[in-house]
Parts: sequence; C-alpha cells; structure tokens
Amino acid sequence: MKKKVLSLLLAGSMVLSMAACGKTADNQPVGVPEVGTVDQSTFEGDGTEIEGGSSSELVDGRFAETRHITVEIYDRGNDGGTDPTNNMYTEYIKKGMLEDHNVEVEFVAVPRWTEVDEINNLLAAGTAPDICVTYSYPTIQTYAGMGGVLDLQNFVVDYKNDIPNLWNWLGTTNMYWDKSVTDGTLWAIEGKRANNNRIVCFMRQDWLDTLGLDAPTNRQEFYECICAFRDNADTLLGKDASKMVPFSVSYDVGWRAALLIESMMDPNITDKELYVNGFDDRKLTQNGTKDALKILNQWYNEGLMWNDFALYSSGDSTEDDMMKAGYVGAFMHNWDYPFRNGEDSINANLARLVGPEAKFVAVDCFEASNGQIIKYTDSTAGDRKIFFPSTNDEPLASLLYLDWISDPSHIEYLQIGEEGVNHEVLPDGAYTFMAATGEAIMNSGQNIDMTITCNGLCLSTPELTVASLANNYPPCDPADVARANEVANNGKKPSKNSKITAIAAEEGMGEALNAKRDIIYDTVVVCSPEEFDAKWDELMTDYLNAGGQAIIDERAAAWEALYGDKTMLD
Repeated sequence: MKKKVLSLLLAGSMVLSMAACGKTADNQPVGVPEVGTVDQSTFEGDGTEIEGGSSSELVDGRFAETRHITVEIYDRGNDGGTDPTNNMYTEYIKKGMLEDHNVEVEFVAVPRWTEVDEINNLLAAGTAPDICVTYSYPTIQTYAGMGGVLDLQNFVVDYKNDIPNLWNWLGTTNMYWDKSVTDGTLWAIEGKRANNNRIVCFMRQDWLDTLGLDAPTNRQEFYECICAFRDNADTLLGKDASKMVPFSVSYDVGWRAALLIESMMDPNITDKELYVNGFDDRKLTQNGTKDALKILNQWYNEGLMWNDFALYSSGDSTEDDMMKAGYVGAFMHNWDYPFRNGEDSINANLARLVGPEAKFVAVDCFEASNGQIIKYTDSTAGDRKIFFPSTNDEPLASLLYLDWISDPSHIEYLQIGEEGVNHEVLPDGAYTFMAATGEAIMNSGQNIDMTITCNGLCLSTPELTVASLANNYPPCDPADVARANEVANNGKKPSKNSKITAIAAEEGMGEALNAKRDIIYDTVVVCSPEEFDAKWDELMTDYLNAGGQAIIDERAAAWEALYGDKTMLD
C-alpha cells in the first residue's frame, strides 16, 4: 500500500517538481542559504570521530527473522555476458548475506545506458529497488524534494557500529560528500574511486612507426601526427584509404575531447569558478571551452575527424567497430578503453585483423597555457550515488548489504574471482587475469557493477593492486596498460568538495541541459569556420536561457553565502 500511495503522489507532483526547490525531511525548502546562516559543523570531514550506535534488532550481526531487500544492478547488454541478476558473483553475495545477516537479496536489472530514465520511471511508479544506484545526483534531489528518497543521516550514525566496513572504506569524506551544510540531510552516499584515472589520449603505435614519427608530446605535434595519418592514408590503409579517420570522437564531444577542452582553460582557475560552472561535467560554460571547440571545428573542416560522428548516439558500436577494424588513428576515452572486454577489446581485435604490431598506446600531449599537463580528475568521491527510495522498508538490512560488499575480502573476491577461472597468481604474488567463460564472466571492468561502493581495482595492499592492475586486461600487453596508467596519473588535479549540495535551479534540468549541450558541441564542430561564432553564440544563448544561467547564478550566490569573497578551498 505504501508503494502505491507514494507512486500516486510522485506521479501527481512530477511536473511541479521540475521547477520546485528541494525539501528536507521536515518539508522545509532547501535553497541558497543566507549569509552567515550556515553551520559548518554539520559537515564532518575525515579525521572527525563520529559517535555511533548499534541496532537492537541484530544478534551477532544477524536478524532473528529473515529480511528481504532488492538491489539495483546495471544491465550493460554485453554480447556473451552473463545474466546480471544471476551469475557466480550474485550467488556469492546472496549466499554471504543470508549466512552473515539472514538477509535475502534479489537483484533488479536496470539498463546502464538509459539508467536515469529507468530510475525516474521506477521512482515515479513506487517500484524502485531498495538500494538504487545512479550517476545523476539531480535525479535524487528531484525525488528527495517530493519525499521519495530516505534521508540517510540518522541511519548511518545510529547503525554505525553495525556497518564498520562501510565506514572504514568510505570514510567521512565519501559518506558525507553529499551531506547538506544547511540542514544536515544526506540523500545519497558516494561510492569510492579506488582508481580515479579519467581520460587518456590513444594513438596507433604501428602507424607512427610506419611513418617514422615519434609519439606527440604537445598539441602541435598531435596535430602534425593526425595530419600525417590523413595525408598517408594510402600507405596506412591501402584499398581502405577512404575509411581513414585520423582522430575520432563521438556525439559526446565534451567527454571525447576533454583533454583538449581542459587544456584551454586557465591553469590558475579558481575553485569558485570550477564550482560555479561545474554543474556541467563536459565543461561547456568554462572559460576556454569555446577556443577548444574552434580548434575541433578547424580539424573537422580539414578532414581530420570522423565525418559522421554526430549521427550515432550512446550505445552504438559503429565507432568501436572502426577502431577494431584498424581505420582510426587516434582518440580520447577512458584510460583503459582499448584494453576492455578481453578478446573483444579494441587492441585484441587490431592484433587479429591487422597484425601483432597494430595497437593503440597512450600519449600525453595536451598542455595548458603554462606548458604543464593538467588533468582534471574526480575526487575519490563523485562516483556512483547510492540512495534508498522512501519505499525502502529495510534501511538497516540495506546498509548491512553495503557493509558486506565493502569488506576488503569481499571486494577482492568480486574483483578477481577464482584462481584458475578468472586469474592466476604470479611468482611475485601479483595476479594475472584470464578471460573467463560461462557464469564467471564479469559484465563490467573489475566487476564494478557488483562493487558499487568501490570503483577500481582494490586488493589487499596498494603494492599488490599496482602490480596486478597491468595484468587486468588479457590478452592486451600489460606494458601498454601500465603506460596508460602512468599517463592517466600525470598532472592530476582532483576536484574538491564545495559542500554545497542543493541547487534548486538544477532539479529536473540535468538531462534536458545535457542534451542541449551535446547539440551545441556537435553543431559547432561540424559547421563551416565562417559560421562558428554565430552558431556558438546562438546556441549558448538558448542554453543559458533554458536554465543554464539560472544554475550559474544560484551556484555563485550559494558559494558567496558560504564562503564570502573566498575563491579557493583549503
């Protein structure tokens, strides 16, 4: 009955919520705080000892009567993958949770590439899993404002002694990353990035060798390399010369050209400016972005980019297929992208189809105006947001689940599987990983869909993790993975937590503004150079009028209310 009533309430208030500000559990508006009203003691940082309690419902960590919870799991639609709700790893979790806590676990699949839409639908219907995961915090804020999300603050404190693994792993930084400094509400817990590597540029090593070129070390050399690829298409591709793509991006230009875009930003940018414009993680409104897009427009009109990139949307395999077939010279993507998916990885396909020397390697060549390499990375927080819908009648059992999967031994098993099936142990103790079959196949790298509190390889010691990481992508060359990891770590500038979590103007706007942003990027890249400025100005005006400027203004006001004239965080 509770779920049905909530479903009707949420559905009836959906339209109004898109324009309304968030509300606390006491139904008080969450907006921009007045100057001097913020009690910063409501935000505990790492190093602060928090007194916690225990539940009287548990005896030796177990419920007397069996409890049942549902847990969201991403369905990535992998060819040859396993059922995300029923495989070796889900059975490991189910068995362990039942034995250790007397909690039955049921997994609910949500399509990865449309997860925001799906979670919206499930929340509106009152049928969302007890434990939900999303990358979209505005989605959580929207439903929190309608009473559709539980405030976790009291739960994580009252049950702190029952969930030591969760607290030890996340620390107060990740546990309280989203805690409001205005009212103390905690709508979500942030998973922890064990590896916060972000984006790397990759280039065909065999093409560089064929043309006698060194790997580029700056933007001009990168440009010269992709020009050489274009001008020597007959040499590099023979009869397939017309399929040459010197530099490839997808419709998601802001992600796939991030290193170029961010290199054009002021290297001395303030934390305030990063925050005020940081609602868009593709840097649309940051100073310098227009200059970067003008460079891309030049490259596109010089025949250096994939001509049809804007025609293909998320989840389409066309671009990956071109890379695997050997037609692409360079691209930017997640630091480990060409090594993912075992025998179906980009580099494995190149080795089979083109030859053993054909492969993408990491290059580091996008310098800022001061000549330094700067890579804007996420904090250890800022990963997937874990939240409980208000239809969750088992918050303690749900927290015990998060605690169980945060146990170091459980993280390790879920990430490395079984010896002889998923990995072998080398003489130095490091793991080398194997392409698993059947129910042992992991649908995501390092099984991150199972380890929702942990993103990235995290073994028993840091040394073992580093030694094993390069072996984590069979059959790709571990030396190439190690090089990509080295490049990804060069010049890192992790984000800081502004402690401002509720911006009313953002609620319900994320997906709409993201779609407009992608249209802006795609349009200004493919237009003629003569049209560039006019197109940029026209589309940016529309974006700002559609809600972007309201977010910028509210963020600026929120920053100044909390920090006054201060522009840098400690």
